Amino acid sequence: MTDQNPKSVLQPVDAEARRLAKTLLRKARFAALAVLDPSTGSPSVSRVNVATTMDGRLVFLISSLSPHFASLDADPRASLLVGEPGKGDPLAHPRMTLIGRAGRTPRQDIQESIRRRFLAKHPKSELYVDFADFAFWTLEPERISLNGGFGKAFEMQPGDLLTETDGLADLIAIEAGAVEHMNADHTDAIDNYARATGQRDTGWTLASLDPEGVDLVRGDASARIWFDQPLAAAGDLRPALVKLAKDSAQG
Repeated sequence: MTDQNPKSVLQPVDAEARRLAKTLLRKARFAALAVLDPSTGSPSVSRVNVATTMDGRLVFLISSLSPHFASLDADPRASLLVGEPGKGDPLAHPRMTLIGRAGRTPRQDIQESIRRRFLAKHPKSELYVDFADFAFWTLEPERISLNGGFGKAFEMQPGDLLTETDGLADLIAIEAGAVEHMNADHTDAIDNYARATGQRDTGWTLASLDPEGVDLVRGDASARIWFDQPLAAAGDLRPALVKLAKDSAQG
């Protein structure tokens, strides 16, 4: 006799799950991109480099010469898998699948911000980022599956991943200058940020910032550190960075 009401393996989405999902997204440097081959309808998977917009949307850069570009042009349905395995069983490590529709980023006013944030994570992409056949795409998720490890499965909504940026146009405007200033004059503080996330090496740089925290890179490694509270205004940025520096130096 079969169970007509099998027990759901899904856990309720809480603040901890949202933080894990956002951390996976913000730290991701690459993802597995699944598309539908227009000639056969079969699924096809490739790897793409990724970054995030300030509000937490995942963006990737692909060439019109690639098969997955043609696939997305024909059918925008796609999914992206983020999350890197570590030691031991790969299935014991968190990962997240975003399922939705992909499209080329249409807003010209954020193109430079996307380009800068992407190159901060992928500096070698500067060799081809401006080639005419390359374009930035973003995935608008409709369903999100977070697996935090064995027994930690969650179905999430798109809003669970997004960071509120309404009323923060000034923060978007000053981000590039703030990142440049930190990397030029506060390298010790940035290394302290990294140590607070469990990293031991020095030589970290600030890749980007948003109302909820900052993203760090060192070569192929990435890290994320969160503010105690989301920023409500651009003027909150400097006090938040100072507090991060003090807290991480004491940790």
